[in-house]
Amino acid sequence: MTTQDTIFGKIIRKEISADIVYEDDLALAFRDVNPQAPVHILVIPKKPIPKLADATPEDSALLGHLLLTVKKIAEQIGLETGYRVVINTGADGGQTVYHLHLHILGGRQLNWPPG
Repeated sequence: MTTQDTIFGKIIRKEISADIVYEDDLALAFRDVNPQAPVHILVIPKKPIPKLADATPEDSALLGHLLLTVKKIAEQIGLETGYRVVINTGADGGQTVYHLHLHILGGRQLNWPPG
C-alpha cells in the first residue's frame, strides 16, 4: 500500500470528508475523529511520506514547514498555555496510518511520560 492509498491520501484528494482546520500547498490539517485530548488535530504533508524514518534530506524544508504549520494552528485555535506535538513512527512507535502525520494535542494538562 502506498501512502496515497491511505485514508489520509483520500482526505487530501477530498474523497473522504474531514473537519479541515488548515490547508496550504504543502500541508493539510484536520481534527482527529478519535481525539485523545480536548484539542487533537492532525497535520499531514500533501507529499506522500509513509513515516518519519522515510524522510530524506530533500524533505528538510517540508518538515520545517509542518512544524511551523503546527505553530500557526496552535496560535489560531488559542493553545496559549501549551500543547504537545507527537509523531508516531513505525509499529512499535504506535503508527497506524502510514502517511507521516503530526498530532497536536492540547486543551488540558498533559501528563508525562506519555506512554
